[in-house]
Amino acid sequence: MSDIKFEEMAKTPAPWLSGAGEESLVVLSTRVRLARNVAGCQYPTAADAETRQRIMGYVDSVMSRSDLLGSGTFCKANELEMLDRDFLVERHIISPVFLGHDDTAKGVWMGSDERLSIMVNEEDHFRVQGLSAGLDVSGAYQMAANYEREIGQHLEFDYDADFGYLTACPTNAGTGMRASVLIHLPGLVLTKEIERVIQRLTQSGLIVRGYYGEGSDVAGNLFQISNQNTLGITEAEIMSQILRSAQEIVSEEAEARQHLMDQAQDMIEDKIWRAYGILKTARMLSGDEVMNLLSAIRLGHALKIIDFLTVSLINDLLLLSQPAHLQKFFGTDMDAERRDHARAQLVREKLRNSISDDGV
Repeated sequence: MSDIKFEEMAKTPAPWLSGAGEESLVVLSTRVRLARNVAGCQYPTAADAETRQRIMGYVDSVMSRSDLLGSGTFCKANELEMLDRDFLVERHIISPVFLGHDDTAKGVWMGSDERLSIMVNEEDHFRVQGLSAGLDVSGAYQMAANYEREIGQHLEFDYDADFGYLTACPTNAGTGMRASVLIHLPGLVLTKEIERVIQRLTQSGLIVRGYYGEGSDVAGNLFQISNQNTLGITEAEIMSQILRSAQEIVSEEAEARQHLMDQAQDMIEDKIWRAYGILKTARMLSGDEVMNLLSAIRLGHALKIIDFLTVSLINDLLLLSQPAHLQKFFGTDMDAERRDHARAQLVREKLRNSISDDGV
């Protein structure tokens, strides 16, 4: 069984949501994921059980020979409870897709600080992921690339001189690299400029998705923006495109926030303080409701209206309010109604303790 203590993890803020890094009032985190496959082996979605088990054996071999990988934790998917898997999705360590296939020969490796993780036998043999707080495309890439190179020291990757790294999905071939930023855009949403921005991003070859990426809905005005092209483009060009686009969006979001304060300050302040009042006193909070309320006070913090809360606390509440995190935090399974009660309790206590700690 995995020796990961999920209940302890739930009570520890995720490093990638620390509120540190560049542009952290708008950009929560940056992720880079590298897809790689072992030469001569069928890819997971088409492979038989023997091949998938062979890949798992390769992981054991690499971990035993690598100081980098030997310092982390590896757990097999079939040893994880469903709640544990949901928790790892919420933690952005595994993808929702990871849950969708046969789990008899798949697993996830996780570094001690959660900023580096590797999915094994998802759509590809390896998905190496680096996560950084704030806008830090280069930092996230360097983390992922270091571990990808370490695996490549021991295994030969499937590579074509013309097409680059070969992947299960053709849209990932070439660099095999997906870079993304998780970005908070309440200003553009409230000024109704968000559709224009999304259309421009799409036309420039980027993809805009929800909080959990592919197939997920937008919640709390949080958007995930990533590159669409991986073939015929270098890693440096992808990083440059994501960085440049993120900086442009940050600038547009700042203009939208200023416009709101210039044109409707009383309305914006009322929205923010009402959100804070509900979070501080509510006895039941649904998942959608808490995301929207936390979005409002995150905006309030950025505008220095609610300056006694830290962005790291607000980010932490965004994560802890998710269903699996709530159940791991309180150490018990809950139905939806009990989660709504527990969510409100947790938010009240966290806000009260934060105010007490700061002497407000």
